[in-house]
Amino acid sequence: MRVALFQATSRSRNENSRALGRAAGEARALGASVLVTPELFLSSYAPRDVASTDGRADRAELAEAARREGLWVVGSTVERIDDEARITASLFDPRGREVTRYRKRNLFGIDERTMFLPGDERPEIVEIDGWEVALGICFDVEFPEFVRDVAVRGAELLLVPTAVPLRQPTSSGPNPLDTRQVSLMVVPTRAFESQLFIAYANHAEPAFSGSSVLADPYGRKVVTAGPHDQLVVGDVERDVLEGARAAVDYLAIVEQATLRAASRST
Repeated sequence: MRVALFQATSRSRNENSRALGRAAGEARALGASVLVTPELFLSSYAPRDVASTDGRADRAELAEAARREGLWVVGSTVERIDDEARITASLFDPRGREVTRYRKRNLFGIDERTMFLPGDERPEIVEIDGWEVALGICFDVEFPEFVRDVAVRGAELLLVPTAVPLRQPTSSGPNPLDTRQVSLMVVPTRAFESQLFIAYANHAEPAFSGSSVLADPYGRKVVTAGPHDQLVVGDVERDVLEGARAAVDYLAIVEQATLRAASRST
């Protein structure tokens, strides 16, 4: 199955809308079945500005892009319930129906934690063309427990809208943090240790770190975007998944340990 990662710079709402339409058309032309877009792309990732908005119109537009191009589309929007805001990711099927919605559990930074509530439910596992799939959002993937949980529950592919700000070490500064390493090192490591594919779609530089990536269960980068606006595609392959899980039985060991712990508690 071919997955497209849409990496872009958020601009005005109308420009973002046109960019989404172009990306969906290009993804379909390149043979993709699934398109993953960045976190809060249509509204722009600006927590203090968008927390008061309602993402229903954004979800309708994502649904229409999916229906028009006959694609599975993953998009991130604001959801408001009882005047409280959450960051969500939705999966739309090729008929434009919202199949599942996940509310971000691990909020990043003071702005998100001030303006949004965290979700309190684990992502569902749903099927896309024979693949067991789950949704995550950005900072979730930086916690190995989150990725391992969906893998143990059956996920084979994790689809992740993200918005990683660009921070790079400087020769004069004491902090060596380089946020590009989330895409280039952390995501492949999560894919390796939990033995699944991860499709991770980021915003572009200069405000964000770019480097959107599709990582396989061996920890290899199937495809990686550069720093700027780009749509890239890569294939998730059944024999790769099965080969990785046969080579090292991480998930089987975790499942056995869970069963032993459960039996001791009864």
